Amino acid sequence: MTKTILIQLTAIWIIAGCTPSQTDRPQPQDYKLGEKWVWKWHRKVEGEVKAEGKDIQEIVDYKGDLGFWNGVDTVQLSASLEYKHDDTPFRDWPLFVGKKWKYESEWENNEGTTGKTSQDVEVVAFEELNVEAGKFMAYKIEYNGTVTNSRGFNGQMSDTWWYAPELKTYIKHINDDGYGIYTNELSSYSNKKRVVN
Repeated sequence: MTKTILIQLTAIWIIAGCTPSQTDRPQPQDYKLGEKWVWKWHRKVEGEVKAEGKDIQEIVDYKGDLGFWNGVDTVQLSASLEYKHDDTPFRDWPLFVGKKWKYESEWENNEGTTGKTSQDVEVVAFEELNVEAGKFMAYKIEYNGTVTNSRGFNGQMSDTWWYAPELKTYIKHINDDGYGIYTNELSSYSNKKRVVN
């Protein structure tokens, strides 16, 4: 019996040791030239795929510095990671299980429709998630609230994001806007050097 208790305690200590106390926002020096992330996404309405595609992000040499390249445009890495204080941020660093905050965003789409997203956010777990790119430990972050727009829409919206500290980005995102389900999942990650002029 003592042996069983020791084994159970050891298992608990191992699991507890896998959970970081917190994860800070990535810094420019955390990124390496040639790192590349590829996500596959699709949107389903009533179970039928209505749209699908790929998104990429790659760390490239950009004007003597590092840049994020999305397949079309390049943005300087240090500028995109620059911290700007926000009382209602998308991500509230550092991340840790149990953390809660309010996220609000005002936006305009390419058709000129303006809107506002308002969600309550909670980091609910740090768990292993298996995606096409592999298995990674990730924070599961749930966003629940409303979205309104200038065309009179007012509805509930929920998002679940899995953020993997090891990769400095999300590995999966599921959005439910009441009309369909949008899923975006990391399909590959690589670290090969490449220079884009």
